[in-house]
Amino acid sequence: MKSDDKRNLIAPARISRRGFLQSTAATGVAAAGLSTGLMTGAAYAEPKRGGHFRMGKGHGQTSDTLDPGTWTNGFVIPLGFGIHGYMTQISTAGSVEPNVAESWEASADASVWRFKLRSGLTFHDGRAVTPADVIASLNHHRGEESTSAAGPLVAQITDMSAEGDTVVVTLTGGNADFPATLADYHLPVCPADGDGIDWKSGNGCGPYKLVEFDPGVIARLERNENDWTDERGFFDSIDMVVLIDPNARTSALVSGDVHAIDKVDPKTAALLGRQPGVTIERTDGTQHYTFAMSTNKDPFTDRNVRLALKHAINRQELVDKILFGYGTVGNDHPIGRGQKYFNTELAQTPYDPDKAKFYLREAGLDSLSVSLSAADAAFPGAVDAAVLFQNSAGAAGIDLDVVREPNDSYWSDVWMQKSFSAVYWGGRFTEDQMFATAYESGVAWNDTFWSNARFDELLVAARAELDEDKRRAMYYEMQEIVNQDGGVIVPMFASYIFATSDGVAHDEMMATNWDADGERWMERWWFA
Repeated sequence: MKSDDKRNLIAPARISRRGFLQSTAATGVAAAGLSTGLMTGAAYAEPKRGGHFRMGKGHGQTSDTLDPGTWTNGFVIPLGFGIHGYMTQISTAGSVEPNVAESWEASADASVWRFKLRSGLTFHDGRAVTPADVIASLNHHRGEESTSAAGPLVAQITDMSAEGDTVVVTLTGGNADFPATLADYHLPVCPADGDGIDWKSGNGCGPYKLVEFDPGVIARLERNENDWTDERGFFDSIDMVVLIDPNARTSALVSGDVHAIDKVDPKTAALLGRQPGVTIERTDGTQHYTFAMSTNKDPFTDRNVRLALKHAINRQELVDKILFGYGTVGNDHPIGRGQKYFNTELAQTPYDPDKAKFYLREAGLDSLSVSLSAADAAFPGAVDAAVLFQNSAGAAGIDLDVVREPNDSYWSDVWMQKSFSAVYWGGRFTEDQMFATAYESGVAWNDTFWSNARFDELLVAARAELDEDKRRAMYYEMQEIVNQDGGVIVPMFASYIFATSDGVAHDEMMATNWDADGERWMERWWFA
């Protein structure tokens, strides 16, 4: 974006889900390059209301809470989108569009943003949504005492104030992507409550009201009859059921116990798609599967050991045997091929046992023995992927001991606890969001505990840079730094694969920023 680009955006007060494509010149993320979820053979027709919808989710654990700062998985993400409103949201076309904020504008340097709130918006208990609620909701993730995973996303905020129905946000510097940041699933608008927010009640301003929340088991919702628009939230009620086991999830769909499931196992997708009344859905976006090394624990403190492991994995074999073609090879950084600043010039790290042995020698080692934790909760086929990694690494003199971990406690007891583990990431809409969430030094979700001063410097500079060419060069360098120095192995980018039964309908195009229509299936799908 050139420095003289237009910096204002006024969006219409009422948006149509079917055909509205908002200009995002003000955000710097116009057509962010994400692949679109254009479905072939998918069910779509004019929306209509009614019915009880049941979704089987391959996510959820007993430690889940309604505190948005703690949300980590594909059970609480759609729950948040269903019951809460967000300042902005990502459309099916991959643009930033209004939600609680009906319009916004920025200063010339993108360091001050003004968000006008939608008129007449209320929480489920009838209370009006005000700028004070927005400010309190963002403050929930700010400050030294906050443990929120969204802390890095709002760390740039220095001041917030209310001017009538407008929230004015001042940043430490320019941020062309700030409206997109406010669409992050951790940042719902909750009711202000004293010095904080009321997150415990589930009182939101979204299309559905929370009826029951039993962590690790089920969430029940009913339609918000007073929603601000009639163009979303078509089901009368919803049950979202935790079905971690892939076989149980598949059986529930085939038997008719649920109307849709996510996390379809790629190796059984074709077989499931041949079942009468079942449609396999696929979108391609930023989802990637990783093996995270704790760079603060030996032997992963040594960059040479990390490089040895990166050359000891056969990425194409994993794409072929784990994804069954539903994805592409990754290159040890989290930016997808369809994203705006994907580094097209970065050489692909190859499977090269001799190169891996070279880096072991550079680390002063003749061989290496480490444990790798995995479970299906990490991603479908994670244990099989770890075994394939074990086999390919053996040729490089690396002994991987694959440890199969329990599914239910994986995200609380294994992720960021064990020094080498399988992980899935949905990715983020912008490069800044992804890097700030999981790669900046010291942030809560930096699951490799990695730190690089040059990377941190570039992260801040790129966020404020409005010259398109300079910004691209910075993000290119950041990807190279992660590739060469980071503690993450990213062997593959995986398509989102989910399945629906006959009668479930949706728009022809679906969002790709998260699973199952950007995890906004609650508000965007209906019964035909």
